[in-house]
Amino acid sequence: MTINKYQGKTKEEAIEKAKQELGENAVIMNVKEIKPKGVFRAFKSSNYEVTAALEERESFANPLNALKNVNKQHESINLAADEKIEIPVMDETKTEDRTTEDRTAMVSDLLKKEILQAKEELNQDTAKDTANMDGSQRNRFTSESREPDIEKRIESLSNMLDQKMTSQKDFTEIGKKATEEELNFVKILYNTLLTNEVNEQYVNQILDEVERFIRPGNSLDLILSNVYQKLILRFGQPNPIGLTGKKPKVIFFIGPTGVGKTTTIAKIASKYKVEHDRKVAFFTADTYRIAATEQLRVYANILDAPMSIIYSPEEMNEAIAGAADSDLIFVDTAGFSHRNEEQRNDIKKLIDSVSTEYEKEVYLVLSATTKYKDLLEITKSYHKISDYKLIFTKLDETSTYGNILNVKLYSGADLSYVTNGQNVPDDIEIFDTQKIVKQLLGGR
Repeated sequence: MTINKYQGKTKEEAIEKAKQELGENAVIMNVKEIKPKGVFRAFKSSNYEVTAALEERESFANPLNALKNVNKQHESINLAADEKIEIPVMDETKTEDRTTEDRTAMVSDLLKKEILQAKEELNQDTAKDTANMDGSQRNRFTSESREPDIEKRIESLSNMLDQKMTSQKDFTEIGKKATEEELNFVKILYNTLLTNEVNEQYVNQILDEVERFIRPGNSLDLILSNVYQKLILRFGQPNPIGLTGKKPKVIFFIGPTGVGKTTTIAKIASKYKVEHDRKVAFFTADTYRIAATEQLRVYANILDAPMSIIYSPEEMNEAIAGAADSDLIFVDTAGFSHRNEEQRNDIKKLIDSVSTEYEKEVYLVLSATTKYKDLLEITKSYHKISDYKLIFTKLDETSTYGNILNVKLYSGADLSYVTNGQNVPDDIEIFDTQKIVKQLLGGR
């Protein structure tokens, strides 16, 4: 992984510098305001520093395939694994002829063997403690077992990211077990992520990847910092609506009934109209619900924007041509059950009908309160319509955000916006990766 820092007069300038050097795949790990110092600081402007990372070697397996092979044996350590995992024993008679790289590998393998034994004991303790607990009891168990300063540790992650973690530990640490404090801390992280409803498989993958940092001499902050980094990388950069200068850009909003598509459209359109002075137009293809059409018409009147009703795919291009001077055309579609193949095909025909001369994007709107299994079925079903980006609504109606990560990894789609209330246009923001990761780790 390549981690560098970049400064600019604005956040945007610093982020742009990072992407120019590391490329578009760079992930922004942290944004920090640097306030001026000295006697004349009141007359100086703040600068911004971003910490950006580029994952060079690490690759993630296709989550859809991973979920189909849950019972497959893994070489990595699984906190919830039932099977015994065998790690090859190193031939110590040949260690004198090994290079530094080989010796480092030997250290890692021997340490894994020790950590495996400790984790198996930890797994037994955790299973025994929580086997007969209901949801509320498990939450209370996790809360009571947390270290009091874990939130303070999370808040200090920004500083941890500034440090290069490239030093090698002394070989005299071979054979030492991770301390009880370190294992308890891992147990806290494990239970905290599960309490936030992160899928257990993803929790194990993350902890497996950072287990090389669980060794004598490494601080708990180093462990936490690496879990934090892994979560940031898995979420990736948010990908909101972008304007390329080519007009008009057609934005489709699809999703189940009741997730707040129409309100979300109004919020985003208001932002572009009021804050960015862009010309917007509204289309609705939701002819099933009269109330949805009237609601969108109200928003269109408030924003002084044109609105059209689309009754069939054949009308789409003509309607777009009639709003050709708009920067953005927001298309509201009918919500439907992901099991309704007929309605799904209707939406697909509508999206596919847009002429190739127009740019288009598709956003799948999901509620953060929907059950995990239903979310998986929905995302899989809507992939048959089109590739999409993700919008999560109703974050104010849930206290756990693990499903956002679960769906992101399962679908492979980019995250874009989240909403946290009904107020238009205020209760919406571009997905804030750092804030969500801190909350997943038990912070606020």
